[in-house]
Amino acid sequence: MIETNVSRHHETFLQVIQSYYQLTKPRIIPLLLITTAGSMWVAAKGQVDPLLLLVTLTGGTLAAASAQTINCIYDRDIDYEMERTRHRPMPSGRVQPRDALIFAAVLAVLSFTLLTVFANLLAACLAFSGIVFYVLIYTHWLKRHSTQNIVIGGAAGAIPALVGWAAVTDTLSWAAWLIFAIVFLWTPPHFWALALMIRDDYAKVGIPMLPVIAGATATVKQIWYYTLTTVIATLLLFYPLHASGIIYAAIAAGLGGLFIRKSWCLLQQPEDRTVAREMFLYSISYMMLLCLAMVIDSLPITHHLVSTVIAQLHLFN
Repeated sequence: MIETNVSRHHETFLQVIQSYYQLTKPRIIPLLLITTAGSMWVAAKGQVDPLLLLVTLTGGTLAAASAQTINCIYDRDIDYEMERTRHRPMPSGRVQPRDALIFAAVLAVLSFTLLTVFANLLAACLAFSGIVFYVLIYTHWLKRHSTQNIVIGGAAGAIPALVGWAAVTDTLSWAAWLIFAIVFLWTPPHFWALALMIRDDYAKVGIPMLPVIAGATATVKQIWYYTLTTVIATLLLFYPLHASGIIYAAIAAGLGGLFIRKSWCLLQQPEDRTVAREMFLYSISYMMLLCLAMVIDSLPITHHLVSTVIAQLHLFN
């Protein structure tokens, strides 16, 4: 009997942990950390302090988890209305709003403290500003009231790139702002592709996503324009800023070409949700691989190999 009670308590404890974990929307966070890491490697010219990397990514994770938890509190009414979100911790009643708010506050304080002590105050303030922007500007103001919710709200998802750069240099250069702009411009085609897939859910709860208000054709045109602008912005990191080298430029051009192709296919078939899904999934891979290209290009060994190849070519000439 005692063993049974212990087993039940253990099971209940694990369920509580799982519920709070789900509040943080953990599937969203890795992409934010990848942009943070990419920015750090470029800022550090390929020589990132492992401890600083760990601290910055941990602080970023805590900040993002705090913002997502508050988002879950605020959106619990519409989450209850949609079948795919009805079983989340808040609408299902597994976590109470007051407890979730305390959890979010603790996460925010831990994030700010960790970044301030082990990185610098600028990185900590930027991470905290990401929480404030996501909660007040996107969740509270834009999400339920404007078709530009994703465009303007995308700034919150781009702030981790600034956090990463600031953690390394304690400043924000033009290159840092360009990486921020790349993520900012990438967000609309990424999220609108998803919105095309689930626009019926958004329409049901009255969220004015662009596909709901303007329709699929108008949305894919915007996706096309933002995709082109994003790809152009990625190449500016190579020229004129020279923050990344030829390896990055080649990979960015290849990835960008495929991104444009996916967007063009969607432009030709705006009502096809399968094509929208392909665009959405590729957009995730695109950003991950682009950041990986930043890392590879920044490594000293990469610079050495490129220099060696160029020297050999000169010898042949």
